[in-house]
Amino acid sequence: MAEQEKHVLRTRVLGARRALTARQRATAAEELRGHVLELAQELRDGPVCAYLPVGTEPGSVAVLDGLRAAGRSVLLPVVPPRPGPLDWAAYTGPGSLGPGPLGLREPVTPRLGPAAVRTAVLVLVPALAVDRSGRRLGRGGGYYDRTLGAVPPGVPVVALLHDGELLDEVPADPHDRPVTGVVLPTPGTVATGNNGRP
Repeated sequence: MAEQEKHVLRTRVLGARRALTARQRATAAEELRGHVLELAQELRDGPVCAYLPVGTEPGSVAVLDGLRAAGRSVLLPVVPPRPGPLDWAAYTGPGSLGPGPLGLREPVTPRLGPAAVRTAVLVLVPALAVDRSGRRLGRGGGYYDRTLGAVPPGVPVVALLHDGELLDEVPADPHDRPVTGVVLPTPGTVATGNNGRP
C-alpha cells in the first residue's frame, strides 16, 4: 500500500517541480544556498556530506561552492556498482566532476568509502517530500536508506526542498530512514519531529 501511495506522491511532486519556471528555480536555489550556509556556520568543524542536484531537484552547485568558500570540505555521493550504501569522494570544484551512473555527475577524486559519512557534521540529502515527523520520500532507489544508518547520533540529516514539499504526512516503510530537518526557500531551516537520529 505504501508503494502505491509513494508512487502517487512522487508523480505529483515531480509534476509540480516541472511546472516551476527557470526563474523560480534559480530564486529558490539562491535562498536555499543562504539558509544552508547559515546552518553550517552553527556547526563544529568537519566535512559536509552533500549532493549535486539534477534536473528540478532543489539546491545548486553554488551551495557546494559556498560551503567550500566558508572553509568546509564537501563530500559528494558516489553510486556503487550494486545497490548498497553510497560511497563518498571530495568535491573540489566543478572541474572535479565527471559522468556517473543513473545520469548523475559525481567526483572523479579518490573514493573514501561508505564510512566517510561517519565523519560528517552535516548531511544534506535530496528528497521529493518530507513530513513533519521526518519521514522522507526519495526517488525509490534506496541508496540513502542504506547509507543514513551510519550517520552518528546528533549529526543533522537535512533534506533540501522546494516550498510546499514539507507535508503533514508522507507514506513510509519500516526501512525508510527519517531526517532531522528540512531547508526550504521560505521559511528556511525547519526541525522535524524526528529528534533522534536516522
